[in-house]
Amino acid sequence: MHRSRPIVVLALLVFAALHCFAAGNGMDPERLARIPLRMQEFVDQGKTAGVVTLLMRHGQPALLSATGWQDREAKVPMTAGTIFAIHSMTKPVTSVGVMILVEEGKLALIDPVERFLPEFKGQKVAVNCTPAATGPTCTYAAPSRPINIRDLLTHTSGYQGGGPALQDERGRSGRTLAEVVAIEARQALLFQPGTKWQYSNAGMAALGRIIEVVSGEPYERFIEARILRPLSMQDSSFFVPEEKRSRIAAVYTDNHGVLERAELKPDDRRTKYPAPEGGLFSTATDMARFYQMMLNGGELDRHRILSPEAVRAMTQVYTGDLPAGFAPGVGWGLGWGIVRNVEGTFRLNSIGTYGHGGAWRTYGWVDPAKDMVGVILMQRTNNGGDIADEINAFMQMAAAAIVPPL
Repeated sequence: MHRSRPIVVLALLVFAALHCFAAGNGMDPERLARIPLRMQEFVDQGKTAGVVTLLMRHGQPALLSATGWQDREAKVPMTAGTIFAIHSMTKPVTSVGVMILVEEGKLALIDPVERFLPEFKGQKVAVNCTPAATGPTCTYAAPSRPINIRDLLTHTSGYQGGGPALQDERGRSGRTLAEVVAIEARQALLFQPGTKWQYSNAGMAALGRIIEVVSGEPYERFIEARILRPLSMQDSSFFVPEEKRSRIAAVYTDNHGVLERAELKPDDRRTKYPAPEGGLFSTATDMARFYQMMLNGGELDRHRILSPEAVRAMTQVYTGDLPAGFAPGVGWGLGWGIVRNVEGTFRLNSIGTYGHGGAWRTYGWVDPAKDMVGVILMQRTNNGGDIADEINAFMQMAAAAIVPPL
């Protein structure tokens, strides 16, 4: 374990990026102060190199905390301005982009994907698969119906994409989004649309390509113009500019109980592929602005991104009783995992709470019943995912810091 201990940075402050209206956030400062101390324990135990945590309540900042190291070997402390590869936390951003076009009447959730992406025409679904030494042997049939946009948003399409040309990140980074989606569209569906839930990065990439086709501009430019800039998410981008690269957090992995710097790079210097499924780099304060927009019914600082009706549509459970998500008691909405029953409240969040995590232990959520937004960011590659110890502890402690009544 690395023994050097950075200073715990705790700020119970009003930061300029988030406009405040309420008289108080209704949270206990003493209990909030325990959160960075608990995060520091994870750092000291070698579970993570560093963590940023942020809480908003009633539209006001309650906590902004940075603990540990942005770069442990170079002894660069973690700060509130550290930039993280947030990976699949990108998916709700892409989903909001889709809903902007829905609200403009340019597409509908029930539209077949092939209407916009002709390469999806004639897709097959794998049936009667049997195990084999070289992989399953399947027969193929026409799907019961073409996959549609709602299927992709809810991960119920059966579409997994992939293919030999895209086995690693290098297979994507040198290609355009259109090229990647055209390759992935050749793959068979794993099941009949709407009958199961299975997480699909390729499905979100296809949605990003649909944004390009319908809007007539590159995916990343559309997201920047319609979401990032209006919300003043100034440190969020798909291609990090050179002057900000020094702020990107290093990546670590657990090697049999020892935290080591990973060979993976948080910025692969992609030049073409923006990765709608997981390519955004961001900060805690920027992501809090995105979540606060959702909590506000689609608006922040007089910039309306979505209507309240679109927000309601996105945050309803569409997967019914299908096993879905990566935590107990979760169903899936349009781009969001949603707590749908009491089993999902194990982290003390409310039924109806919605959020999304990322591959390297990043997570953000909105709890409408508590009028609260939370963000936790770190860069650790393995074990835990959406229910990593650090994430669970933060969410539980955040709920426990609320001063009754809610």
